[in-house]
Amino acid sequence: MVAALECYFDSRASRRVRALWDALESAGVPSLRDLTHGRHRPHLSLAVADRLDPVAVVDALAGMPACPPLPVSLDYVGQFVGRVLWLGPIPTAGLLAHHAAVHARLTRAGIAVDPYYHPGRWVPHCTVSMRVPRPVLAEAVRLCLEVLPIPVTFVAAAVADHNRGEYHPLPAGTPSGTADSASS
Repeated sequence: MVAALECYFDSRASRRVRALWDALESAGVPSLRDLTHGRHRPHLSLAVADRLDPVAVVDALAGMPACPPLPVSLDYVGQFVGRVLWLGPIPTAGLLAHHAAVHARLTRAGIAVDPYYHPGRWVPHCTVSMRVPRPVLAEAVRLCLEVLPIPVTFVAAAVADHNRGEYHPLPAGTPSGTADSASS
C-alpha cells in the first residue's frame, strides 16, 4: 500500500515531529524525513490503498472537509510488525466519527482501501520510522516518549502516493479540504 489520504498537522506540531525525525536519524534510526522521495510530511492517514485517484477522492468527499481542524493529541508510542514505530493520537469520538464518515463516502464512490484502514480496524497513527533497527529500538522509543504529548490540529489534506513520488493537495477553498502552503 503506497497511496494515502493524509491529514497534515499545524506548523507547531509539524516542527516537533520533524525535530523527532532528526533526533531519530542522529541515533541511527531511519525516519520518514528522507524516506523514498523525501517529501513526507507529518501526517495521519485516513485511508490507504495501492492507488488512489485524487479526483475521485475529492468528488467522493464533496461537501465535507477531508480533514477538518480537529484537535487531537499524540500521547503514546506504538509499534507495528516489521518494527514500524509511530506516535498515536487519543482516538476521540470526533476523530473516529470523521474517519467513519470519510470511509462511508469512499465506499459509496467505489473507492477501495486497505481493510486495516476500515472503521473498527483502523489504528490512528503518525509513522515516524518504517523499520527501526533492533539494536536501537529502545533508544528510538525513548526519543519518542521525550517529545510527547504533541497537540495537533489538522490544517490540510492531500492524496499522496509515496512510491511514485506523487502528491496531490486537495484544492484550497473547496468544501473537500484545504491546502497548506508549508513545504513537504
